[in-house]
Amino acid sequence: MRTPARPLLVATVVGCLVASTPGCARPGAEGVTDLDGGPVDPLSGSASATVLVFVSTDCPISNRYVPELGRLRARFESRGVAFWLVYPTAEESPAAIASHQREFGLAWPAVRDPRHALVHRAQVGVTPESAVFARGGSLAYHGRIDDKIVDFGQARPEATRHELADAIDAVLSGRPAAPAAGSAVGCAISDTN
Repeated sequence: MRTPARPLLVATVVGCLVASTPGCARPGAEGVTDLDGGPVDPLSGSASATVLVFVSTDCPISNRYVPELGRLRARFESRGVAFWLVYPTAEESPAAIASHQREFGLAWPAVRDPRHALVHRAQVGVTPESAVFARGGSLAYHGRIDDKIVDFGQARPEATRHELADAIDAVLSGRPAAPAAGSAVGCAISDTN
């Protein structure tokens, strides 16, 4: 069997990355699974926007944001926004994730991303951190949820900036989302280089 010439191979790969060509694997989906181990691509749906929130079972800052994440989901889901929890730590088993979801009342779609395909596509480095993708899969925003957590052990009583909510509003209105005004504070996602 002959191998394709390098220019043809490069053209095929570039074509798959640029367009949603039938038969091409979508970038960002490789190695991403549901809790039953089946492959899933959270960005392949027809939602008006897709929000990925990167969390971990044992990150106290992630867990502190559960109520705010619930409010955001309740506010935007009826407007066609899909919300997904992404667990990027390879050591977190599906059973541990399911237990975490039960404990915190997170009845959300969840995926495992142990090979960090979504981590890299969303350009995140800590949990909790979020990313908003416009319909079609283009990254519109990545960064912190809000500015409530100032630093480790230091939090405001209430957030003064709501970057994730503002980014979702922008995408739904067809406007560019503003970048986060500061870095997300949380638990580092290992091996993200």
